[in-house]
Order: sequence, then structure tokens, then C-alpha cells
Amino acid sequence: MYRKKNPNQTELELPFGIPLNPDSKWVKLAKLMPWDRIEEEYQNKFKGNEGQEAKSSRLAFGALYIQMTEGLSDERTREHIRDNPHMQYFCGFPGYTTEPPFDSSLMVYFRKRITHEMIKAINEEV
Repeated sequence: MYRKKNPNQTELELPFGIPLNPDSKWVKLAKLMPWDRIEEEYQNKFKGNEGQEAKSSRLAFGALYIQMTEGLSDERTREHIRDNPHMQYFCGFPGYTTEPPFDSSLMVYFRKRITHEMIKAINEEV
């Protein structure tokens, strides 16, 4: 089941009032991504209103994009997102967390819904 979410984000709440680095490639990319289009394509992959609620399109796409551009395994992708506030911002987190963002086995489901071709097309668009 998927519930539509607002994929746009303007800030990430960090501890101690530390701001994100506006020169980070993840912050810059987050501002360029067509999040509304990604949301629309992602939500169309779901049928029905039953079952566990799916992760957001921004997290799913963001995790796959990070994995593809950084050449990481599923587990390392999860670890990098957990450890990097700029990547958390890119993935749409409301605030920094040290908790794992998802079980690494979910990457399989992300890939089923967001194809390599879709990521490549959006990357070329950006």
C-alpha cells in the first residue's frame, strides 16, 4: 500500500543547530530532482489499499540513486544514508537520525518499482 506524500523538502533538522552544507552535492542534487514526477511514477506501481505502508518515493529513489552513483552494496547504501545528514536530506528525512533508515532487504523492492532506466533518465534530465 502506498500513501501519497509531499516529496519536496526545504530543510533537515540537525542537532545543535548545525546547518547543512549548501555546497554538498546531495543538497544541490536534492534541489534539482523532479520529486513530483518521481512520486507520480512510483505511486503508480502500487495497487490496492491493504498491507504495510511502503517507504516514500523520495527515500526509495534517493537510496537507489545513492547506490548507483556511489557504487555501493545494499547494506553499505543503508549505512551511508544512516551516517550522512546530507544523504538523509536527499532522501527526504525531516531530521537527522542515527537509526537505520530501512532494512537493506528493502532495496530489492525499491529496484522492482524504480528501474535503472528511470534513474538514468532522471539523471540525464537533471
